[in-house]
Amino acid sequence: MTMRLITIAAFLACLVLAGLLELLARREPDRLTPATRMIDHVMATRSARIGILLFWWWLGWHFLVGQTV
Repeated sequence: MTMRLITIAAFLACLVLAGLLELLARREPDRLTPATRMIDHVMATRSARIGILLFWWWLGWHFLVGQTV
C-alpha cells in the first residue's frame, strides 16, 4: 500500500513540476521555451507527426489493449 502512495506522490510531483516549468517559460520566454512553441516546432514536418502517431499507437496497444486481449 505504501508503494502505491509513493508512486502517486511521484506522479503528482512531476505534474506540479511540469506546471511550474510552463509558468516560468511563459513568464520568461527568452530563457525557457513554452511547451506550445516546442510542440509547434516538433510537429512542423509530416514525418514527425507520423512518428508521434505511431508512438502513441504503440504505447496504447502495449499498455491498454495488451492486457485485455
